Amino acid sequence: MTEDHSPALTRTPLTYGMVGGGPGGFIGQVHRQALAMDGLAQLTAGFFARDETRCRETALDLRVPQDRIYSSAQEMADKEAEREDRIDFVAVVTPNHVHYPICKAFLQRGFHVVCDKPLTLEIHEAEDLAELAEKHGLMFGVTHAYNGYPMVKQARAMVAAGELGELRYINGEYAQDWLWQRLELTEHKQAGWRLDPKRTGRASTLGDIGTHLDNLATYITGLTPTRLLARVEALVPGRVLDDTATVMLEYEGGVSGLFWLSQAAVGHDNGLKLRVMGEKASLEWSQEAPDTLIIKEPGGPSRTVSRARGPMYPEATVYSRFPSGHPEGYLECFANTYKAFCSTLIKRKAGLEPNAADLDFPGVEAGIKGVRFIHRCVDSSERGAAWVDFAGD
Repeated sequence: MTEDHSPALTRTPLTYGMVGGGPGGFIGQVHRQALAMDGLAQLTAGFFARDETRCRETALDLRVPQDRIYSSAQEMADKEAEREDRIDFVAVVTPNHVHYPICKAFLQRGFHVVCDKPLTLEIHEAEDLAELAEKHGLMFGVTHAYNGYPMVKQARAMVAAGELGELRYINGEYAQDWLWQRLELTEHKQAGWRLDPKRTGRASTLGDIGTHLDNLATYITGLTPTRLLARVEALVPGRVLDDTATVMLEYEGGVSGLFWLSQAAVGHDNGLKLRVMGEKASLEWSQEAPDTLIIKEPGGPSRTVSRARGPMYPEATVYSRFPSGHPEGYLECFANTYKAFCSTLIKRKAGLEPNAADLDFPGVEAGIKGVRFIHRCVDSSERGAAWVDFAGD
């Protein structure tokens, strides 16, 4: 990655706290490893689990000072706010249903926030968090981290530069199989809360992976849906919430789209794919082969464009870490998201203006859009797969 040796990026790193991410969790360790990659923020406080013993054990394993291990998110927000060496931001990596109260508590105490997706259960809750962040002049990041892949940024730059011409169609899929059977009936922690309506909201798979697909399509194309219709269903008999969805979309400018997503697609690992078709060319990107883009043009063979091999747009180059042939994956894309967030925060604290690369991370508006996507899909499905306005009530 291109180094920036400005004073803002060579000063003492930021400090952060974490809510969630205790034993048995998946995403908490991803956040911590991603944050450690560039050395811009150090974990110094946390409330990792409701069970006091497990919380303390996790904190000590992570070398969090004993006086900064907390018994609730509210206690952490209140006590950190009183410290001269208070944390710079908090990472919220809990189940969905507590995102809103936790983020709100920290915003009200003046802390910058990074929250996992989906941002909240309800649209009005997400909008409330945006208003609080704006009111207090605080940064708010949402970890739609797939935006951090260099070749996703390359795809976005190609679309913006007009290499595909006028856009005509967006096609995306996201296929996993880890919920092909009723894992929620076992002791599996992740399946347990993700398929519990009280903790995950109106939809499961739509929120877990559908929001990623929706966000990726908008990030690459710059387009927002104007309306959609959806069939949201459970392929596994007896399941209360969805494990599969098919969504037709209309975007600004009359561009059409189609998404298919499932966590009960037997034989699939993490098959996030997006295709964007234009009048001059089309592109394809796959998360399972993230270092390449496939470009297709009329009258000629397909081209495979590899990261760091040949010319790339600056927006992609700045977040490419290693020479070509040295794979960059999930942790690196997550780290790129945090690098942008932390670089922006460091520069603002130093009175400097962040550049475009610094600001290239998903913010609270992306979080609001994700929650809206979930609700509009469920609304449509409950009405017999009727068309619904994306921005409607």
